[in-house]
Amino acid sequence: MALTSSMIISLNSVLVLLLSVVIFASATTGGSTYGYDPNHIPADKSAEPKEQEKLLSTTLGIQGIIYCRSGSKLTPLEGAVARISCLANDEHGYERAPFSILSDASDDKGYFFATLSPDEVQQNWRLKECRAFLEVSPSETCNVPTDMNQGISGALLTVYRPLTEKNIKLFSVGPFCFTSDSNSVSNGY
Repeated sequence: MALTSSMIISLNSVLVLLLSVVIFASATTGGSTYGYDPNHIPADKSAEPKEQEKLLSTTLGIQGIIYCRSGSKLTPLEGAVARISCLANDEHGYERAPFSILSDASDDKGYFFATLSPDEVQQNWRLKECRAFLEVSPSETCNVPTDMNQGISGALLTVYRPLTEKNIKLFSVGPFCFTSDSNSVSNGY
């Protein structure tokens, strides 16, 4: 049986039609990134929390040292306070207003420590990120914050040491510095 040119054109038309149906069908399936499927139910992202979102399965401990810098000399600053600010998503995935806690006043070696327990965070909120900042200096002469180790811009809490016996994830930041030189501070702070 010999194919005529009109039969070849008809076969090509059928082939193009079939390919169009296959392409359309694959573009409208729920697994594809193309098209809109009103019956598609998104996967529950909360079932697979990222590491940052799992921060509060235990208590967080944040530690560091705060100094007073005078020229090239660093002196531990007793009584200084750091602020820990966190961003969180609520149970529906919406970003909530940041919340903060303050550390205890630093000791005579400049050491500060703050804790954030699951009880201090709104129920069903997941932490996205937390940062540590310089907050206040007790000194009248050394009270200008510096951005050394992100003391002004905020040191991101990323790496922790698990203290399994105390059920704490211990983060270390800084050291942070205050100074008396108001010209040393950038970013208009």
